[in-house]
Amino acid sequence: MSRVSVASGARGSARLGRFPFLVAGVLCLAAGIWGGLARLQWGLPLPASAASWISFHGPLMVSGFLGTLIGLERAVAMGRAWAYLGPLLSAAGGLVLASGASERTGQVLLAAAGLSLVAVFGAFLRHERALHTAAMGAGAASWLAGSLLWLSGWPIAQVVFWWAGFLLLTIAGERIELARLRRPSRWERPLFLASAALFLSGLALSVAAPARGERTAGLGMLAFALWLLRFDVARRTVRQAGLPRFVAVALLSGYVWLLAAGVLAAALPPWEHKQAYGAVLHGVFLGFAMAMVFGHAPIVFPAVLGVPIPFRRAFYAHLAVLQASVALRAAGDLGGWLPVSQWGGLLGAVALALFFATTAITAASAAMGGRASTRSA
Repeated sequence: MSRVSVASGARGSARLGRFPFLVAGVLCLAAGIWGGLARLQWGLPLPASAASWISFHGPLMVSGFLGTLIGLERAVAMGRAWAYLGPLLSAAGGLVLASGASERTGQVLLAAAGLSLVAVFGAFLRHERALHTAAMGAGAASWLAGSLLWLSGWPIAQVVFWWAGFLLLTIAGERIELARLRRPSRWERPLFLASAALFLSGLALSVAAPARGERTAGLGMLAFALWLLRFDVARRTVRQAGLPRFVAVALLSGYVWLLAAGVLAAALPPWEHKQAYGAVLHGVFLGFAMAMVFGHAPIVFPAVLGVPIPFRRAFYAHLAVLQASVALRAAGDLGGWLPVSQWGGLLGAVALALFFATTAITAASAAMGGRASTRSA
């Protein structure tokens, strides 16, 4: 057997070994979605552990799914075995919460996952002192801080902005990394730093003064959204065709939702205005973060799993359903219209189901086509 075939087999085994992480993350997401729909009074059949799905709807989706996905992506980028400890811990923590076995154990595992991701970015920073790495490291630290506050007894509603910081700073860091491929404008980096400082000061302030902290963090989200809409490369790639345009449309739609969530949080901080809570959080975690997942999946999943996902126009369907669902949720939450919120939640679940189904079918078709061409050759 040649060295090339041995190396190829080793890479294939490594990619196959990453698949269980993704499966565990998706199971956490499914439990969180089911719990969210049950919370919206859809009357779904519920197993014995479903009370935890309802109570931990947010942590399951944010830490159990997105934390595992981001941790896995960073572990692949690092290429070191110990880096996989983070996604292992976040997947395990999410599954423990979903099982209803032990809230405390799940919280400890998720906090440990945040600590592991901080260590990963610490290692990256030792090799490259770059703004984008520091921003993503700050996002990991925000996830860790929120998880530790939750572990210490703080309610989810009071730590959720810290988890929002995890996603916001991670995504913003990734986008400013891409900006290095072109010549940055004079104000690009200073405005990025100012946005980060404003948002992080809001998180710090929320510990002592929740409403004032949320208002300040909302202004930080607004500043980041304006920065992304002004400087992100998606403004140019949206004029292209195929996958680049789809990615750009997904990103730009997410930035608009981040803008809307920032305006709402600054004007109606959820700590004082409970009707804004759902609209702000779903704007960030669904409208913004999930749009990033939808847009980057055809790029990230092949890199992580080694399975090609060629672009299809059908990808726009789940993105459009996601946008409609977030709009309905925001309207229903702000207006106090439960039926509107219910349909928004159901559409959100449909969007995620369409996303996974379309992605899986596309990947399977591409894999079958690749094997057929190999046999014919």
